Amino acid sequence: MKKHNFNAGPSILPQVTIENTAKAILDFNGSGMSIMEISHRSKDFQPIVDEAEALFAELLDIPSGYKVLFLGGGASLQFCMVPFNLLEKKAAYLNTGAWANKAQKEAKLFGEVVEVASSKDANYTFIPKGYTIPTDADYFHITTNNTIYGTEIRTDLDSPVTLVADMSSDIFSRPVDVSKYGLIYGGAQKNLAPAGVTFVIVKEELLGKVSRAIPTMLDYRTHVKDGSMFNTPPVVPVYAALQTLKWLKSLGGLKEMEKINKEKASMLYDEIDRNKLFKGTAMVEDRSLMNICFVMNDEYASLEEDFGKLAISQGMVGIKGHRSVGGFRASTYNALPKESVQALINCMKEFERTH
Repeated sequence: MKKHNFNAGPSILPQVTIENTAKAILDFNGSGMSIMEISHRSKDFQPIVDEAEALFAELLDIPSGYKVLFLGGGASLQFCMVPFNLLEKKAAYLNTGAWANKAQKEAKLFGEVVEVASSKDANYTFIPKGYTIPTDADYFHITTNNTIYGTEIRTDLDSPVTLVADMSSDIFSRPVDVSKYGLIYGGAQKNLAPAGVTFVIVKEELLGKVSRAIPTMLDYRTHVKDGSMFNTPPVVPVYAALQTLKWLKSLGGLKEMEKINKEKASMLYDEIDRNKLFKGTAMVEDRSLMNICFVMNDEYASLEEDFGKLAISQGMVGIKGHRSVGGFRASTYNALPKESVQALINCMKEFERTH
């Protein structure tokens, strides 16, 4: 039976990424060695990092003055690295979900933190609007896509201070005006690569401004200077990321990817809104294109377990909603084919017919 992978992360990757990485694990470029055992400082690996950086810059149209880094520790380590490097007196945070809240909590260890707005009281079902960003803040931090709650900021905000964004789960899903950001970071295990590598896009002129001493490994300047090679990088995930970046380019880039993602999301949201058994959990104007959350309508709540069993029997993987929301979550990342979305829709229609 064909499996339809809706996992929220680690999640589905392009088939070509899996195949090429598997080949390299067995034999890298005919060297007789695995990509897992070559030296990261060898002449064979440096071109992989260089090409991955170049494709980042090309696909996202990154202006000069920015550096792409490949680090370890996941986005969760960035929750402290960002304030360690950028927070001198005050930082502003938009609280739109569990990860945004965790990032804000870490920043409080380094200085004053202002929560400009929050949708926590509404279980993060919308993106706050109409807030004021303090102009004396060192930076303003947002989380562009909220995997647990299914909301997303799909525009590049205008900020009077340095804008920092966690784009772990929607990077490369749409074009981004990188010039509006001082720093973008994210774990790769959604739209880019297997878990293990973290990307950072940082404007170099922002660094070295805080008065505190920064441990060597947590100082972005260390990794800028050494080209992500200060210590051993996560070699296999970086290689896999390169394969995904090549795949994105082959599809026509991020404008084409955004078109595909909008089509997939519209298909599923249309069915959720049409089908009398289901309802979406996020406010319509803030619905995510990457993580589509829905529950049974109140009068059919008792059928939730039955629908889950039917979906599993038809090859749906990872559609159980996060415990904070309940119900179901279909993660429709870049690599998820339209046919998987259609399979879930067909399953929902079948369940409606029989109930």
